Amino acid sequence: MNDLNDLFSASGPLARAFEGYCERREQIEMALAVQGAIRDARTVVLEAGTGVGKTAAYLVPALVEGGKVIVSTGTKALQDQLFHRDLPAIRDALGVPVKVALLKGRSNYLCWHHLDRTNQDATLLASKQEVRDLSLINRFAPLSATGDKAECPSVPEHAAIWARVTSTRENCLGSDCPRYAECFVVRARREAQDADVVVVNHHLFFADLMLREEGVPELLPNAQTIVFDEAHQLPDTATLFFGESVSTAQVLDLVRDTLAIGQAQARDAARWNDVLAPLERAARDLRLCFGPQMQRMAQAQLGEGHLLYATLAQLREALAAVREVLEHQAERGPDLANLHRRSHELMQRLLAWGAPERADEPELCWVDVGSHGVQLHRTPISVADVFRRQRLGLGGDTPLDEAREGAMHESEHEAELVQAFAAVDAMPADAQPADELQAHDLQALMAGGDALSPPDEARDTPEPPPRRAWIFTSATLAVKNDFRHFTEALGLEDAACAAWSSPYDYPSQAMLYVPQGLPLPNDPGHTDAVVDAALPLIRANRGRAFVLCTSLRAVARAAERLKQAFQDAADPYPVLQQGDAPRPTLLDDFRHAGNAVLVGSHSFWEGIDVKGDALTLVVIDKLPFAPPDDPVLAKRLELLTQSGGNPFMQHQVPQAIIALKQGAGRLIRSETDRGVLMICDMRLIDKPYGRRIWQSLPPMKRTRVQDEVVAFLATL
Repeated sequence: MNDLNDLFSASGPLARAFEGYCERREQIEMALAVQGAIRDARTVVLEAGTGVGKTAAYLVPALVEGGKVIVSTGTKALQDQLFHRDLPAIRDALGVPVKVALLKGRSNYLCWHHLDRTNQDATLLASKQEVRDLSLINRFAPLSATGDKAECPSVPEHAAIWARVTSTRENCLGSDCPRYAECFVVRARREAQDADVVVVNHHLFFADLMLREEGVPELLPNAQTIVFDEAHQLPDTATLFFGESVSTAQVLDLVRDTLAIGQAQARDAARWNDVLAPLERAARDLRLCFGPQMQRMAQAQLGEGHLLYATLAQLREALAAVREVLEHQAERGPDLANLHRRSHELMQRLLAWGAPERADEPELCWVDVGSHGVQLHRTPISVADVFRRQRLGLGGDTPLDEAREGAMHESEHEAELVQAFAAVDAMPADAQPADELQAHDLQALMAGGDALSPPDEARDTPEPPPRRAWIFTSATLAVKNDFRHFTEALGLEDAACAAWSSPYDYPSQAMLYVPQGLPLPNDPGHTDAVVDAALPLIRANRGRAFVLCTSLRAVARAAERLKQAFQDAADPYPVLQQGDAPRPTLLDDFRHAGNAVLVGSHSFWEGIDVKGDALTLVVIDKLPFAPPDDPVLAKRLELLTQSGGNPFMQHQVPQAIIALKQGAGRLIRSETDRGVLMICDMRLIDKPYGRRIWQSLPPMKRTRVQDEVVAFLATL
């Protein structure tokens, strides 16, 4: 059962279970590396190009090796796909009796208590649509076994009503809830505790680590193996969760809940509208401190006399008054006690935001101003130390230098294994690893390092207690087989790294086209020029194109220009624009149309799988460098400069490469796919770093001649 070569062979159980299955050397080697990491409780970072089959490459060894497994995915959509499709199919093919569970954040589950309260206070609903949605949820609730709002398709996932009938960490009553015995969240967590494999997402995983740092028992079950799929998203997700934030939305939610609960359970205690009005006004005034545009800025950019500070003082004063009233009513019931606790926590975060930054752990106070209000963030500039401490199984109070020593100690024990992985890293894309490595080295690499370990009698000290296996995998983690950008961000000094290129025949399946004569990306006419350059290709391709932009403004302009051009020329190509409908709906419409052009921004750069002839042209407007005015990025670059580094080459270029590889990965999704990747950024050719960027892309045939591209598209 543990012989992965047999399981993945052309005559094995996977081949019998899946139509069109083909044996892939890259997939088997990755699976063997995962198996070795599990057996030896090691940390590995594994890049698997499109088509390697990384999902099966980590699921198969995880299932056959046994023990508790947590699989964390980048998005809830991928989480659902893994739980409902991939895991059951592989489990059934292998015939292993493992129990699997799906666990999401609490706001994804219907809350009976909040549903009851909303039904009682239905007069407070904001619109007729909310009334209709509430009726649909009332029909859904008694029929659902999970309470997962994803299973209620009649009410859109982002409908306003869900905020009223789901719980958050702030407003959950826990065991004091009158409907605790029926709680969908509690049921989901119990199933996760009993399961062999638990599927979560990165946000939930890091929320759990944050709770553990605060001394709260973790909600995720203990596991011997933790797998992060789409691991390239982890540094940004970790930064979000290891920081601290407070928002006007949280304040307004407190106002809404206090009004409803106060009038229902403590009507005699106060004139609730009068008590809450100053707090609501101050929260809304916070948005008026800024212009109409969305923006992000560090606290240092505001200036001492910025209107924000006076408004924050008013907000704290109004919140203190509400907190005092709630304190006197907290003993009247769990709902009122919870409101008092929430008001106190909000106050603590508001006070902490303007406090001096701690010098020993660089952090940044910054403001995010958006259409939904204002968020005040206090963000760590590096999450490596916090994540390293958690990954090595050390408590929240363990000094960071001890965590580093633990990482180095672990690293010493696997130095030879790391070297073996590095040998795989250094190979050309078409090299055969078995031909390049000594047989015993490769065997040790795949079998967990036993052949490389010293004999028992040579060990002077007892082995440290076994650690978990941590597997980080994605199609985009490295820059030309260099993983340092990723490993340093998460403190993975002890990780062994390896990469497997896509098995697809890119030179014959795909073409990379960089047009000539385009203006620079910062030129006001750049988006128009991109559309003009793309139109001949879109027409030659009969639609079937993605136009991926780096900003929502560019999305709007490109979609407008394309619609006008198609209308003027009576072209039959529908234009689908991000924001006009939910992403799954747009993708379904794109597939069914057969000749559409979809214009989207970052949410369409990854996690999209359109196989076959429906998508044969991907147009990217600019190299996806992060906005230079992002305050967290600016602080990181500043610290890199102070330490003598090159922030552009060490941070910005690697980030852009990883993002570009994700966008390029939308094009070729199977052995039979063919198509063109068009990148409309002259920096790819004209700048010294451009060569490093395009060399990190799959080895497509390259051209700058439009006629060659049109001729290639005509054959598709």
